[in-house]
Amino acid sequence: MPVNLTPNAIAAVVGGDLDLKPLVQVVDIKLIGGSQDRYRLLLSDSAASQHAMLATQLNDRVKSGDVRKGSVVQLIDYICSTVQNRKIIVVLNMETIIPDCETIGNPKLPIDFNSTPQKAFSVNNSSAPLRTLKNESVAVNGGDKVQAYRPTVQPSYQPPPPPVYKNHGAIVKNEAPARIIPIAALNPYQGRWAIRARVTAKGDIRRYNNARGDGKVFSFDLLDSDEGEIRATCFNAVVDRFYDSVEVGKVYMISKGTLKPAQKNFNHLNNAWEIFLETGSTVELCSDDQNSIPEQKFYFKPIGEIESAENNSILDVIGMVTSVNPSIPILRKNGMETQRRLLNIKDQSGRSVEVTLWGEFCNKEGLKLHELFDSGLCPVLAVKAGKVNDFSGKSIGTISSTQLFINPDIPEAHDLREWFDSGGKVAESHSISRDIVPGAQKNEIRKTVAQIKDEGLGRSNKPDWITVKASIAFIKTDTFCYTACPLMIGDRQCSKKVVKSGETRWQCERCNQEFEECDYRYLLQAQIQDFSGLTWVTAFQESGEEILGCSAKELYSLKYEKQDDDNFAEIIRRSLFNQLLFKLKVKEETYGDEQKVKITVVNAERVNPSSESKYLLDLISK
Repeated sequence: MPVNLTPNAIAAVVGGDLDLKPLVQVVDIKLIGGSQDRYRLLLSDSAASQHAMLATQLNDRVKSGDVRKGSVVQLIDYICSTVQNRKIIVVLNMETIIPDCETIGNPKLPIDFNSTPQKAFSVNNSSAPLRTLKNESVAVNGGDKVQAYRPTVQPSYQPPPPPVYKNHGAIVKNEAPARIIPIAALNPYQGRWAIRARVTAKGDIRRYNNARGDGKVFSFDLLDSDEGEIRATCFNAVVDRFYDSVEVGKVYMISKGTLKPAQKNFNHLNNAWEIFLETGSTVELCSDDQNSIPEQKFYFKPIGEIESAENNSILDVIGMVTSVNPSIPILRKNGMETQRRLLNIKDQSGRSVEVTLWGEFCNKEGLKLHELFDSGLCPVLAVKAGKVNDFSGKSIGTISSTQLFINPDIPEAHDLREWFDSGGKVAESHSISRDIVPGAQKNEIRKTVAQIKDEGLGRSNKPDWITVKASIAFIKTDTFCYTACPLMIGDRQCSKKVVKSGETRWQCERCNQEFEECDYRYLLQAQIQDFSGLTWVTAFQESGEEILGCSAKELYSLKYEKQDDDNFAEIIRRSLFNQLLFKLKVKEETYGDEQKVKITVVNAERVNPSSESKYLLDLISK
C-alpha cells in the first residue's frame, strides 16, 4: 500500500535540522563487523538517499526483524556527522511505522557533499500537497486510496544559524562551545564533542612495563542520561592530572578526548568505543546536574540463564544471600597471598549460584554480608560486572572492575525481597555451581580425622582440601616459631628464615641484606582429635595466631625474654580442647627416601553455633 514519506527529509537532516522527526524508508542494511557489530543503513525520502549508522543500543531492532530492508521508520533522535567530507546520519532512536514495504519512489544515490551545496528545501515544498492527518486514507489519482503517514512533529526546515566567531587579530578562531551529545552517538569521526555523564566506577592506578618503558594507567566508567555507557582511560601524566579529581557518583563534563576501539578483553561495557584522555582533555565537575543521570545501570541476568552463559563472560546478577562463608587466605600461583570468601545467592528462577569474593571484597562488602547473615538477616546482593567461571558448574567471581551493592534501592531488589519474604525463602532452588555439602567451602568437603587415612587423602597428584571439626589435643612448645625476615618485597613480607650475623644482626639470604631486628613467625606442630581419631598437623603464621590468640613474637618474648613460664603455659592451656573448624590441605610429600602425608592448617576458626546448626539441619534434611 503506497505511503507518503517526508518530502526533502534527507536534505533537511544533513543540513542540520535535528527536530524534523521525518518518515523515511530503509532501502538497505549492511552489517559492519569489528570489536562490536554495527549496522549501516541506507535511508530514503523517496527522492534522495543517505547513509546512516545505527547506534549499538538499537542493534536488537535489526536482529529481531523489527527493522529490515523496506521498513518505513520515523527518526526520533539523530545527529549528522562528517566523515571524509561526506555526511553520515547517526540514528539514536527511531520507531518502526511499517515493518515491510516495497521501495517507495526512485531515490538517487547519496548526495556528494564535495560538489556544490544544494539549496535547502522546505518540507512543505511538494508537487502533491500533503493535507492529511496521521494514518488517514485520502483519494488520489482518480479515486485510489492511499494510506498517508506523517511524523508526530513536522515543522518547516530552517537552516541552522551561522557559527559565532571571535576575532583575536590575525587569527580567526571558532570559540563556540563543543555541543553536548549522547554517549551512544560518539564516534571517532567527530571533531568537537562533549558529554555530560556520571562516574559509576573507578579503577586503581595500575603500573606496567613494556618495550617503551614503565608507565601507569587508570580507567573510569561513565553513564549519561540516555543510559549510554563508555570507559575513559588515562595514561602517565594524564593519570596525575585526573585521578584525584574524578570521584565515583559525581557528574562531569568531558571533552577533547580521542575515541578508539574498546579492548573487549578488558572492557565489558556495551560500547564499541573507549575514550582516551590526553593532556589537552577537559574534565569539569557539573555540580548543578546531579539528578538527571541515574546512579548506575544494571543488565541483570536471571540465575537460571547463567547456566548457559559462556565461560569468562561478564554479567550483572542479583539475588538473595542464602549463605556466607568465612574469609580464608589463598596463595596465588605468583606466590602472592590473597583472601577468598564464598557465598550463595538465589532468585525467582528457582536456581542458586555460588559467588566468590576475592581480595578487598572479602573484608569490605564480604564482612558486612557475613555480619548481616549471622544476625539472622538475608540481604539482597547485586553484582555489577561479575565474571562467569565454569569449573565444576557455573559460579560468579569478582574482578577488579566488579561492584557489589548490598540491599540497593532499585525495583529489582524490592521485587526480590517481596518474593523472598512471601515464600521464596523456603522455596526449593537448584544450585548451578558444583555439588557441595550445604554450608561447606568449595573444594573443602567435611571429613573426620579417621577418613584422612582410611580414604587415602592426599596421595593423588593434587592436594585434597577438607574441613574437619576437631580440637587441639597437644602442642609442641620447644620449637613453635622461627626467626623470619621482616623486609617487604612489594606489598608482601619476605618471611624467609634468617640467621645470626654477628652478635646483634640478622641476615636474609633471599634479600641479601642485614638488619638489627628480625620477625618471629609460627611453625606449630600440633595434634588434633575428634571422635574418630587423632593426627598431627602443621600450622603457620595466620592459623597459628587463630589457634593461640596472640602473635608468635609475643609468645617468644614471654618464654625466652621475660621467661614468664606461668603466662606462657596458660596461653597454651587455653588453646587446648576447644572445638574448631580446621580447613586442611592434605598432600603427600617426600622426605629423604620416605613419602609422608603432610597435613597443613590453612585456616582455623571457632565453631559458629548458628552456621553449624544450619549445616547439621541441612544434613538431616538430606
